[in-house]
Amino acid sequence: MSTAEKETLGFQTEAKQMLQLMIHSMYSNKEIFLRELISNASDAADKLRYEALADGALYENDPDLRIRITLDKDANTLTLSDNGIGMSREEVINNLGTIARSGTAEFLKNLSGDGKKDSQLIGQFGVGFYSAFIVAERVEVLTRRAGLTAADAVRWESTGEADFSIESCEKAERGTTVILHLRKEDTEFTDDWRVRSIIKKYSDHISIPVQMLENVPAAKEGEEQKVAEFEAVNSATALWTRSRSEVTDEEYQAFYKHVSHDFSPALHWSHNKVEGKLEYTSLLYLPGQAPMDLWNRDAARGLKLYVQRTFIMDDAEQFLPLYLRFVKGVIDSNDLSLNVSREILQQDPAVDAMKSALTKRVLDMLSKLAKSDVEKYQQFWKAFGQVMKEGPAEDFSNKEKIAKLLRFATTHDNKAEQTHSLEDYVARMKEGQTKIYYVVGESHKTATSSPHLEVFRKKGIEVLLLSERVDDWLMNHLAEFDGKAFLDVGRGDLDLGDLENEEEKKAHEELAESHKDLVERVNAVLTDKVETVRVTSRLTESPACLVVTEDDMGAQMRRMLEAAGQALPPSKPVFELNPEHPLVLKLDKEADEDRFADLVGILFDQAHLAEGAQLDDPASYVHKLNKLLLELSA
Repeated sequence: MSTAEKETLGFQTEAKQMLQLMIHSMYSNKEIFLRELISNASDAADKLRYEALADGALYENDPDLRIRITLDKDANTLTLSDNGIGMSREEVINNLGTIARSGTAEFLKNLSGDGKKDSQLIGQFGVGFYSAFIVAERVEVLTRRAGLTAADAVRWESTGEADFSIESCEKAERGTTVILHLRKEDTEFTDDWRVRSIIKKYSDHISIPVQMLENVPAAKEGEEQKVAEFEAVNSATALWTRSRSEVTDEEYQAFYKHVSHDFSPALHWSHNKVEGKLEYTSLLYLPGQAPMDLWNRDAARGLKLYVQRTFIMDDAEQFLPLYLRFVKGVIDSNDLSLNVSREILQQDPAVDAMKSALTKRVLDMLSKLAKSDVEKYQQFWKAFGQVMKEGPAEDFSNKEKIAKLLRFATTHDNKAEQTHSLEDYVARMKEGQTKIYYVVGESHKTATSSPHLEVFRKKGIEVLLLSERVDDWLMNHLAEFDGKAFLDVGRGDLDLGDLENEEEKKAHEELAESHKDLVERVNAVLTDKVETVRVTSRLTESPACLVVTEDDMGAQMRRMLEAAGQALPPSKPVFELNPEHPLVLKLDKEADEDRFADLVGILFDQAHLAEGAQLDDPASYVHKLNKLLLELSA
């Protein structure tokens, strides 16, 4: 097929669903289509500036970059033109025929059918160009990439339903023109005052002029009619270069939406200019909600990088560590060269110094937010807490700062919400307590009802309740806080130190001595399944529990690695018996060795279930339990 011929192509299935959602879910905020189209045009200008650093001919003797918007009431059209980088035929198909963001299928799964909620969800995806279909029944795009000939231009057209057409055309100027054929009910977007007010509201910060034809009064009789010229509607200065006192919260929020393509407002931000050995300006934002691809550690992330106000790249990930991948914003440096590349960034010592300073700035911003606005910080923690828990392993130098920002559920109130800081925990510690105790469970419910908590509840000692997948891994990297070591209550031999008086310690030793025979009998039954058997003082209500040996991997971590397909050496737990429990007393008196073995097996399997684990042989457990129930009822 000749490239000059008209070609009709179908949208990706996911793109079709997204387009329908865009059209039907966003009636309440239609005007955002203009913000998105201006933002795309601004990005196209930034990209041309960057490519022209290596090849000045791309400017084609037209170096003054701008965006122009024209309105036609008679034709009911809104046209937006830019003289940025433009697109080739292949780029048009890739950019306008698919939604180029990971996680789209995941997004569609999360739709609720409630238009208002769904339109909030849209903000977690960079929909950009597609928002045109909120107001347009048909969209035409004419585009030519800088450096190609006028005959290499492309015309794209779609009604936003099943397919789009694409054909070659002539276009003398480089860049992209988007013509929106508006729906009958959306004629308001051909009103000059209405469009100007939207530009001022959402796009005043765009660093190139957004122009419209000036309003020229009709000439009086005998006078020559003045020809309308294009004038800038926006202030056209890079927002981050302005003084903080000059920028309003509304302008900061509008700029956040520009850099993040998020429809919901930012939670908090920090705008800072550094002068001295290094000179740079940073504007960093905390989003209010997590994007769908947050857990894809390979997804595009990072800050928009400018050098001396010239755009260099999107997603410059070298300036913040991976655990802060949710931070959005801009960094503008005077110390890097204009031809900097991702490879050069990885080796530049100035980048390391900036990364260290920016990381501290984000952590300080979070620390201030946690103190000044607990509710906002909880919103942040709910969205990004699990990512922050990756921090202590990745960023050793800031481990203490990160630890202060962590939030946990605890036995203080038994709630699932993670609202308690380690500083709160330490302030509530019992007299004589030297350790921070925690328990790890498959879920909050499993952790809350863990038999390992029994002695702690009896003594009124607070325990952290950990149930997220990252928690066991986190605790391997958090050795201590405020001089207090962390202790897993389900690991090793329990030593409560000064929290246990001499009488209790002596009573425990006597119990261990008096039940030596029982321990040996149980050990003989479970010899292949356990490391050892012992009596315990950690249980007050349960008959038995399983304990991980001091050097072994936690059950949650083991399950996580096994699920990831990692081969692990076999592990045997310690089996602890509560010698004062009626079932254990009954077990001690059981003379029939077969029945004794069945009872031991049931207690061992029950201890597994209490941990939230799955049994290796559930049928055998059910068989033993049924047999026992029948004998008891006989």
